[in-house]
Amino acid sequence: MYKILEKKVLNIDVDLMVVEAPLVARNALPGHFIILRVDELGERIPLTIVDIDGQNVSIIYQKLGYSTSLLGELKVGDEILDFVGPLGKPAHIHDVKTVLGIAGGVGAAPLLPQLKEYAARGIKVDLVIGARNKDYIILLDKYEEICENIYIATDDGSLGTKGFVTTVLTELYKTKKYDQTIAIGPLVMMKFVVAMNKKYNVPTDVSLNPIMIDGTGMCGNCRVTIDGKTFFACIDGPDFPGEGVDFDELIARQDYYSEEEHICNLKLVKK
Repeated sequence: MYKILEKKVLNIDVDLMVVEAPLVARNALPGHFIILRVDELGERIPLTIVDIDGQNVSIIYQKLGYSTSLLGELKVGDEILDFVGPLGKPAHIHDVKTVLGIAGGVGAAPLLPQLKEYAARGIKVDLVIGARNKDYIILLDKYEEICENIYIATDDGSLGTKGFVTTVLTELYKTKKYDQTIAIGPLVMMKFVVAMNKKYNVPTDVSLNPIMIDGTGMCGNCRVTIDGKTFFACIDGPDFPGEGVDFDELIARQDYYSEEEHICNLKLVKK
């Protein structure tokens, strides 16, 4: 059992939780994730490791489905049944001079540990962060500690530039050039960021989040196509060079499972 030491509401949909998990904390690197189960009847939920503090691991989750909503009901002092990790491959930290992080929504969570590692190595780090409105911009205080420049985009213009992260990038690339970018957020956002970056010859790493079940490559549910070859996000990723990712295939598969999950959640509510 894994005790919840701290819990913070970041907005109406998103919580941050600090969990006591010494073995996970001891081995975790930027890009790793965990899989947890709230209780014996719970499904397996993959979540990025956002931060490590001694023996404690920070995770961030969005309360969208039944299990994440159940996780959101737990309080400080409660315990989580399973907390398995670190899983996946750590992100590749490139030997570069400048890096631009591009975060959409809760993508700000998995992006943070990677940018922290770049900053710790003395590499200049900038950030473009976007969300539907100012209330959904998360972890801004953490990014202010490591980034030289932060550019914000909101769909409704309530904070920063009105528009999407690509709106900001269009203007930013007129005056600045980066050796490497990391884009993490909704699949559609990553697709368009990668396409834009190709025009400017800027390499882009992305973090893929297809449906996962076991996290060990056995179920094949998290398969992704990159440069025409099949990979499994849980063991080969979740971070990949974005240029070869078949985003259209991944978006189609995600939409299918989203519909199935919605139907299952309705059945659970009716029960």
